[in-house]
Amino acid sequence: MEDNDKYESVAASQELPQAQVPQEPQSSEQQAVENLKKERDSLYDRLLRKQAEFENYRKRIDREKSDFMQFASSELMKELLTVLDSFDLALQNAAKDGGESTLHGFELIYKQLQDTLARFGLKAIEARGKKFDPNYHQAVSTEASQDVEENTVVQEMRKGYTLNGRLLRPAMVSVSVKG
Repeated sequence: MEDNDKYESVAASQELPQAQVPQEPQSSEQQAVENLKKERDSLYDRLLRKQAEFENYRKRIDREKSDFMQFASSELMKELLTVLDSFDLALQNAAKDGGESTLHGFELIYKQLQDTLARFGLKAIEARGKKFDPNYHQAVSTEASQDVEENTVVQEMRKGYTLNGRLLRPAMVSVSVKG
């Protein structure tokens, strides 16, 4: 029996290490592989996020650059608007005085200046007869009227303009009220 006990203890000691030895290295290798896969997935996710951030940054910069180029001339346009206002007054006075050649010359210059500014994106706001819109009109007075619907622009004192679809200067108008 003693021999049998020795045999069992030797057999037990031989079986345990054989069963445990292959499992330990295999599980540590699997663990290492799993850790590397997780790290790879994490890095790949970070890479995708950085690429998306960069793409959004590039689009934002392109949009800002486009906006800058489109509206860089707004100060020049504002300065030229006073010239347009002077031409408006000169045309009105020349029409009253009856100087046909003066009037025709002013009209040609005025048309040329308007065409030049239009090529750069300047557009006059149509105000007279339109419904009052505070986004495009600046009301400076009201006129009582039975003929026109309330809140309709009845007179335009100064033209308003948009530059490439963006308001540059609102039109100064007189608006109808019920009287």
